[in-house]
Amino acid sequence: MQITLTRALGAVAVAAAVTVAGIDAAGSASGSDARAKLTLIAPAAAGGGWDLVARESQQALRSDGIVNNAQVVNVPGAGGTIGLSQLETLTGQPTTVMVTGTVMLGGIAINDSPVTLQDTVPIARLAEDFEVFVVPRDSPYQDLDDFLEAWRANPGGLPIGGGSLGGIDHIVSGQLAQQADIDPAAINYIAFSGGGEVLTSLLSNTVGIAVSGYNDFRDQIEAGNVRALAVAAPEPVPGIDTPTFIEQGYDVDLVNWRGFVAPPGVSETDRQTLIDIVTEMVDTEQWATAVERNRWKESLLTGDEFGEFLAVEQDRISDILRELGLI
Repeated sequence: MQITLTRALGAVAVAAAVTVAGIDAAGSASGSDARAKLTLIAPAAAGGGWDLVARESQQALRSDGIVNNAQVVNVPGAGGTIGLSQLETLTGQPTTVMVTGTVMLGGIAINDSPVTLQDTVPIARLAEDFEVFVVPRDSPYQDLDDFLEAWRANPGGLPIGGGSLGGIDHIVSGQLAQQADIDPAAINYIAFSGGGEVLTSLLSNTVGIAVSGYNDFRDQIEAGNVRALAVAAPEPVPGIDTPTFIEQGYDVDLVNWRGFVAPPGVSETDRQTLIDIVTEMVDTEQWATAVERNRWKESLLTGDEFGEFLAVEQDRISDILRELGLI
């Protein structure tokens, strides 16, 4: 399997260290009241799905006065596991939460991360997001079958751009390969640190096809600069005028959920405050508008139930990666 990483780990680590210094300062500046000041860690570069969730949450929290001061901090790298490892160092701090999701479960598995989501305090699952495969406007692939015909003929010769190794973009690519009778280990998957970089690579013809969350490509799809070939969803998604893989005969429907976790050691009282904050947020008109605009599907799950979901989901994603030969 040919894989390219776009950032040196050293550079990411330095950026993360600088960022977390800011997180520590933010937390200490306002005491321990999450309603006064809350830091939202997006464990990826600006412009991607986690960043979008963090910033939509920031707007909803601010507009309805749920939190007086909500700020977003980006800590990119290694499928979100750099952000996860930094969160783990903020033991007991109740004024920081981190966006997480399916991508991070893959990152934990493929990077053999010593820190897992079981080391955090589960707050809430928010919504589900949907993956889409897109090509540039002038691509010779008019539909999914056109692409698959060329892919079968030369699996390693057609670069596919997506997010981090082991993340949902990588998994969905592997599942599609498997469905198309292509060895997932033979594909040429090129990993980028965020949806913005994936889109840039597609528009610059660095890759011929790209996979990411629908919202990473939405504006370019609507402008006609890229063409969507298929969406990974169990059923058609309202507002996304693209057929699902299932509708086209391929059993690929892995969904990318989004949620929040807090640092380890947060007290039960502070955890409940964070759960209450998120529950109030998803009840706002601002959040409802964000869900509709971004073509998400609400799937609120909080506290211990979310924690149980995380344990089962980690096992499921790790099993899929093993089945695809990616770990």
